[in-house]
Amino acid sequence: MTAPSNTATGDLISTDPRTGAEVARFPVADAVAVIEAVDTAREAARWWGELAPKTRRSWLLRFRAELSRRAEDLAAVVSAETGKPLDDAVLEVMLAVVHVDWAAKHAEKVLGRRKVPSGLLGANLAATVEYRPFGVVGVIGPWNYPVYTPMGSVTYALAAGNAVVFKPSELTPAVGQFLADTWNAACPGQPVLQVVHGAGETGAALCRSGVDKLAFTGSARTARTVMATCAENLTPVTIEGGGKDAFIVDRDADIDAAVDAAAFGAFGNAGQTCAGVERVYVVDERFDEFVDKLATASRAIRGGDDDGADYGPATMAKQLPIIASHIDDALGRGGRAVVGGRESVGATTVQPVVLVDVPEDSTAVTDETFGPTVVVNRVADVQEAIDRANNTTYGLSAAIMTRNVSRGRELARRLRTGSVAVNSFLSFASVPALPFGGLGDSGFGRIHGEDGLREFSRPQAVAAQKFAAPMNLLSFDRKARDMKTVRMMLKHVYGR
Repeated sequence: MTAPSNTATGDLISTDPRTGAEVARFPVADAVAVIEAVDTAREAARWWGELAPKTRRSWLLRFRAELSRRAEDLAAVVSAETGKPLDDAVLEVMLAVVHVDWAAKHAEKVLGRRKVPSGLLGANLAATVEYRPFGVVGVIGPWNYPVYTPMGSVTYALAAGNAVVFKPSELTPAVGQFLADTWNAACPGQPVLQVVHGAGETGAALCRSGVDKLAFTGSARTARTVMATCAENLTPVTIEGGGKDAFIVDRDADIDAAVDAAAFGAFGNAGQTCAGVERVYVVDERFDEFVDKLATASRAIRGGDDDGADYGPATMAKQLPIIASHIDDALGRGGRAVVGGRESVGATTVQPVVLVDVPEDSTAVTDETFGPTVVVNRVADVQEAIDRANNTTYGLSAAIMTRNVSRGRELARRLRTGSVAVNSFLSFASVPALPFGGLGDSGFGRIHGEDGLREFSRPQAVAAQKFAAPMNLLSFDRKARDMKTVRMMLKHVYGR
């Protein structure tokens, strides 16, 4: 299993979870090294932030092109450090490239200065708003999607004119280094994107380093620690936490399509997806058909460390006992395993597990499992499914299967989540114009889309006087007649 460690020389070592072989080692950045990186980024940010938007776009598109050319090499590093199949890693790189392209091409329009109405009291003013870069953004990334997820912060922060100091997960440092090296190859001369390596202490140092904003992806528990640390300097944060996402199958759903989407959502990437399918609610009259077909599909899916496996081993060894405990709790509280069971948890890999009739207060339903297990429960109707889906501290995403797309959109509005896929799984992640993020224990703030660009910029409002106002109300010399006019406006204009 992957077991990053610091050697006597202060190195961070990552290993392949399939073989235990060393993949890479990097010096651990202590607090001094982190501050040095942020200071260096501060100088780069001044240059980068003052570039013409079209020039930044050009640099970012060079980065996109270089990432594309190196996609297979990057995917090989992702596969080595996470254990996921190479094809899955290539798809992850592709998704990240799509977002680089969109952010580069839309930043100027989204963030540039625009006029806004001045209103009655400001009739003599030219009012504008634009979005300026923060300066230096710190990014702490995860290991499950070590390219796609952190690049949702890195890319949009760069496009907004910030320099970035990126701390990749201690499980995937080589991936983070590859991204920084690719940036430097495409855009030499200024350290606009830097990487610092380490575990929790390095992340804490980044929080305290004086960055102007910090973006974190990880568990809700760690997110609270990150927020508390950033609060010491009132550093604003964007948080993407975990999820316990629901998948709803309505009575008119295409069951074959629903089974295909649910199986991939539950077992893809060994279940290590924050927006993966962990809970399925099926309307009563379709329940037996769905479970039978999901069980058949699941038995044909295999995790392992060989090239023919559908997904790889658990990247983080300490997750295995958590997965096992959730299965035990479900079964111990009256649930049934129709595929797999406690024996599915191996030394490195968990085989697919499908649980049914699990009580809603079981940890298999309430807590993020982050493994290739799924709970399928029967509901009387779709409203009960929505009520159960919303009965969670998380609120990241969800999916609804129904042949009536209009109905699907309406049902989506009742879900307390940041994103919803209708008749698909995770499809919103491939649309760069759509924002991504959650609420509750799933965090706050957004990456991707226009909201993602604005997340990494600060709005600046400007009111420029074009001519003297007929009423000068912001003066000690204001006239009594002007206050009479104010009172008339309150009564006759706004008081109706």
